[in-house]
Amino acid sequence: MVARCLSVAGGAVAGRGRRLVKAIAEAALPPSVVVWRGSGLVRRVALTFDDGPSDLTRAYLDVLESAGARATFFVVGELCAKNPVMVGEISQRGHELAGHGYSHRRFPSLCKLGLLRDELYGTARLLPADPRARSMVRPPHGAVSPASLAACAGAGFTTVLWSRDSGDCRTTQASEVVARTLRAGIEPGMIVLFHDGQSWTLEALRTVVTRIAGAGHEMVTVSELLGRRGCPWFFAVRSAVGDPCHG
Repeated sequence: MVARCLSVAGGAVAGRGRRLVKAIAEAALPPSVVVWRGSGLVRRVALTFDDGPSDLTRAYLDVLESAGARATFFVVGELCAKNPVMVGEISQRGHELAGHGYSHRRFPSLCKLGLLRDELYGTARLLPADPRARSMVRPPHGAVSPASLAACAGAGFTTVLWSRDSGDCRTTQASEVVARTLRAGIEPGMIVLFHDGQSWTLEALRTVVTRIAGAGHEMVTVSELLGRRGCPWFFAVRSAVGDPCHG
């Protein structure tokens, strides 16, 4: 049933149907496999940035620092290989790094081709290691399938999606990004999706972090939000799911 629901979630389902599928998957799948948000019991939120590093990453870091915010950057392996200095700076300035694929291709397609593990490990090798933390990954475009989720879990990665979409990939107006991010209010535990390398996102970020901080919420990394340290269940997950991308 879960596999069927996730297959639908990856297809052309919109509105209430997509929300229902997400709710079912969220209830059925353990957080070791996939997460959308953290606990709502503490006034903490996680800001996340996909598709970097970029020429604007340092400016993003400056804005985050001005608000005392820590964030998670889901980075593309190819870009990390070209800009290792910026990868190091993100880490040195107190932020978290996790993979967003090596080539930014959709995970379900890579899984069918038997290439997903190479994408996962190829990016992970370029990032600072944290032996205390469970490895995380965000699929490009948020595209998942039952097989790709199982393969990521079996390889030792938790798939991190989001509970609040800033919509910054569907507009070039900073005011719209601010509105989409904050219109529904600031919810404790929310994971917010932004994208690196966009001037309008950078402009919006200044307002977003100021309002979140002003509302008394701490901006932390995804690992901090989830309290994820260690992975005692990894081998159980791996033996249970095997590697569906390799039969």
